[in-house]
Amino acid sequence: MSQTIADVLRDVLLAFFSVAAIPMLLYFLVINTSYLALIVLASVNFTRHLRRTPFAGTDSVASSALTPGVSVVLPAYNEEMVILDSVRSVLDLRHPDHQVVVVNDGSTDGTLDLLKNAYDLVPDPRTVLQQIPARGLVRGLWVPSNPSIPLIVVDTENSGRSDSLNAGVNAATRELIVMLDADSLMDPDALLVVSQPFADDPVDTVATGGVIRAANGCQVIGGRVVDVRMPRQMVARIQVVEYLRSFLLGRTGWSQANALILISGAFGMFRRDVLVEVGGLDADCIGEDFELVMRIHRHMKDAGRDYRVVFVAEPVSWTEVPSTLAVLGRQRRRWHRGLWEVLWAYRGMTFNPKYGRVGMVALPYYWLFELFAPLIELVGLVVVPLGLALGVVNLNYALALLLVAYVYGFFVTCAALLVEEVSFHRYTYWRDLVRILGAAVAENIGYRQLTAVWRLQGWWAALRNKEAVWGTMTRTGFGTD
Repeated sequence: MSQTIADVLRDVLLAFFSVAAIPMLLYFLVINTSYLALIVLASVNFTRHLRRTPFAGTDSVASSALTPGVSVVLPAYNEEMVILDSVRSVLDLRHPDHQVVVVNDGSTDGTLDLLKNAYDLVPDPRTVLQQIPARGLVRGLWVPSNPSIPLIVVDTENSGRSDSLNAGVNAATRELIVMLDADSLMDPDALLVVSQPFADDPVDTVATGGVIRAANGCQVIGGRVVDVRMPRQMVARIQVVEYLRSFLLGRTGWSQANALILISGAFGMFRRDVLVEVGGLDADCIGEDFELVMRIHRHMKDAGRDYRVVFVAEPVSWTEVPSTLAVLGRQRRRWHRGLWEVLWAYRGMTFNPKYGRVGMVALPYYWLFELFAPLIELVGLVVVPLGLALGVVNLNYALALLLVAYVYGFFVTCAALLVEEVSFHRYTYWRDLVRILGAAVAENIGYRQLTAVWRLQGWWAALRNKEAVWGTMTRTGFGTD
């Protein structure tokens, strides 16, 4: 008698679980334990940072002529909703020598006109040398009529974010470069603190990164976040949890382990001479921030030079996170596609002892627990219920998988929130802390599974060599009074 579809499916599942049942349990156990280990490393870093803060001499650094100069490069494409708040926020930062370089990447809205009117911009006739290749034609250079305002606006043809950043680096005149998204607001001392590792070790430090937080729901006055609140939309609230766990705790942990391989393009500081050495950002890579840090690691290791890439937990850049699923989906597809492209491009460094902890620890971790995580999670979500329905999987196994994948994951998230709250206490309202916990629960019910689907879609698009596009990030503007 021929087998039914149910019989065939049962046989397939039996074969699958005979091989994968224990490895699947161990996978989720190890991935959540690794997150917990990063949180422990981050807490050690926070303790050291908080002990040092009272003696950091920030006021002296803010007024010292010896403090390294900083150029803040903001690429802007159709950012009329937030550009004035962002520029004002950066211009008002405490720093003795910093300039703002806005690159208008062929905006079709009022971005350039708003800047011209707000700062009474006039044409600057000087020529910008292309120390880093930049494809976009520079249509004009603008500066304020008041020379005391350290602002340069570079108007280019639309050529994409990475190429715009390269054009901004060419126009910049300071020795340190900060790459900042135009939809970002910075804490007043952000430049001083994120540049501290360069002051401590000016020879070896080549790059630093700072914390990204969600500005949605916060009160903004004069380009400053003055009251930190949780967003109204649940999709934005869950991203607050993600950013705390990934940007603050995860990257701080990797930095403490001397194996940081990713600095967000939304808030990263680099030595300008190193950027010129490595050729700037790769305009053809959709994960350009990740690719740049990996290229710096490879360049320094191949040259046999000592260097440091550091993550600083305290200075904060506030950004508007997607408030709709459509925009969030485009973002997550792009992120995962970028992850795959960079990991594949630098596969020769993986498990290569020449590259130290980066090659032997960080890159294998990103392959196994970042790239493959959505695939393994979705496989588990499909085969375990099917196995239960067909009698292949017993209830005890299903509950054990649920515990290690979701309950343990929720515990790790709570540990991350606890460490962050004890260390920095950004949220002053009890109701916001309750909302954070609620978002940590909601993250596991639909949201996590949906992001796994989006990430796989991004990976699949890369494997099919589908044209990579950034898509449109719809802005609603900061909550400004």
